[in-house]
Amino acid sequence: MTKSARISQSAFDGSRLRVILLLDLYEGAQQQFLDAYEHMRNTVASVPGHISDQLCQSIENPSQWLITSEWESALPFLDWVNSEEHIKIVRPMHSCVRDTRSMRYSVLRETHPEQSLTPEAARANLQPAARVGAGRTRHALTFTVKPGSESKVADILANYDAPEARINGITRLHRTSLFMHGNRVVRAVEVEGDLLATLCHVAAQPEVQAVEEAINPHLEADRDLSDPDSARVFFTRAALPAMQHVEAGRPEPAGLRRHMLYYPAVAGHGLELARFLARQDEAAANGPDGLVYASTVFQRDDVVTRMIDVTGELDLDPLSALGIKGQGKAAELERLLDGAAIGVEGSLDSERTLHRLLAHADMMPVTDRVSADS
Repeated sequence: MTKSARISQSAFDGSRLRVILLLDLYEGAQQQFLDAYEHMRNTVASVPGHISDQLCQSIENPSQWLITSEWESALPFLDWVNSEEHIKIVRPMHSCVRDTRSMRYSVLRETHPEQSLTPEAARANLQPAARVGAGRTRHALTFTVKPGSESKVADILANYDAPEARINGITRLHRTSLFMHGNRVVRAVEVEGDLLATLCHVAAQPEVQAVEEAINPHLEADRDLSDPDSARVFFTRAALPAMQHVEAGRPEPAGLRRHMLYYPAVAGHGLELARFLARQDEAAANGPDGLVYASTVFQRDDVVTRMIDVTGELDLDPLSALGIKGQGKAAELERLLDGAAIGVEGSLDSERTLHRLLAHADMMPVTDRVSADS
């Protein structure tokens, strides 16, 4: 299958990954940080998919440090960085670090000593082509609230003043979309520029702080956002990585409608289900028309969601809406999807079952805020 030229985010292309972590340490914390790093380094060296890492210190400012690591692809890195083991092992570093910034890059080109590798070997595991897009990226968080509190939480999350969209000269918050399915909340943001700067800006706004404080008593997992360590652990566990974003290769139509679909996977099959949906979206993006104009697949463990911008009513084309158009695709989704978790069981060959699945999978929209000049 020809790769779609409209994929702007992807964890599935198999290319090597370079992770860059910039750190600013507190004065006097260097030795404590080094001890914590040594422990982490020895552990991560045995993680499947890890190739190498380096620790560097600035030659200009002794408080500024850099950790780079290389991975066989994005998938083993995401599996590691979202694990409970990773949360535990990096925790001793938190008290050493004043500020941090993480960046992740697929390797597109690299230079080797002349004649050290054949051309084929030099291209192995490199990103096949430069991705294109409007410079906006999509990110999501998910968490659960206590059963019985859903309507109250939805009311809190729907009724607050939007923060200022422009953060600085290069960074803007374009859109925030929030959905619920039962007691699960998914919040997706669309950002141009620096995600960390956006999150810090939003978190500092009084109206946002008030909302976060109001929902705290209703969360299933306790958190204290005033405590940096507690906040860091909460957001690490809540991260719902964007595994792929693709847009149709045609002009953007007017009147697009946004939906978030929830696909709970059979235990242990979350990644396989996310990859399956990504393949269907990629194939559909190469077509001349279709219901779905843009789709982003998010996945963490066995929680898979798909945010879609569509040109019409979902019920008119449930196969496309669910991402399963094509021979045998419904049977494949049926194998990977924990239908009982969303109240749907039975063969997806039935049109009635498809419509019932779509109705259950379509998450309830809570709020969708678009900045005025987006």
